[in-house]
Amino acid sequence: MIENQERFSRALALFDAANAEDPNLDEGQPKELLYGRRMSDMIARFAPEASEVAQLAVRAQHIQRWKVPRSSYPMNKDGYHAWRTGLYTFHADTAGELMRQAGYDDATIERVKKAVSKRGIKSNPETQLLEDIADLVFIEHYILAFAQSKPDYDEAKWLDIIRKTWQKMSKTAQAFALSGKIKLPEPLLPLITKAIS
Repeated sequence: MIENQERFSRALALFDAANAEDPNLDEGQPKELLYGRRMSDMIARFAPEASEVAQLAVRAQHIQRWKVPRSSYPMNKDGYHAWRTGLYTFHADTAGELMRQAGYDDATIERVKKAVSKRGIKSNPETQLLEDIADLVFIEHYILAFAQSKPDYDEAKWLDIIRKTWQKMSKTAQAFALSGKIKLPEPLLPLITKAIS
C-alpha cells in the first residue's frame, strides 16, 4: 500500500533520472535504468501487495552502479567482496539522499537503506524480498548473457553459481521461479534442473 502516491512517484522519478545517466547501454537503454524497471516489473508480478519500502528498495538496488567500477578495487576475491560491500553502502546512501529530496521521513529512508544494503537477509522480510526479486531478475534476464561471457567456466562452477543463487532465495521465490511465471533461459535449463534437484 502506497501511503502518498505523489511522493512515491517523485522518488521513482528521481531514481530513474539518476539511472538514466548510465553511459552503458542494454537493449538501447541506459543499463541501470532498464535494470531498475525490470526489478519493479518483477516485484509487481511476484509480490503485488509488497510494501512501499520494498518497492522503493528494488527500484534503487543498483542505483548509479557504474560510478563504483569493479576496477576500483583489487582484482582478487577479497577485492571483489570489498567492492560488493562498498556498493551496498553506496546504493543505500544514494537512494536515501534521493528519497529525502522526494520528501520521505528518516524512518522510511532507514528501512529502504537496510534492504538495499542487504542487511538481515534471512531475518528482515524487506531485505529477503529484495534478494528474491534480484535473483528472479538475474535468472530471467541476465544469467544467459553472464554464462556466454564466461566460456571458461566448467559445469561444476555453473552448478555452484546456480545453487548459491537458489539458496539465497526464499521457498516462495523458488516456487515462483519454477511456476512458469518467469522465463527460464532455455539453453541453461538442464544445468538449472541439475543444480536444484
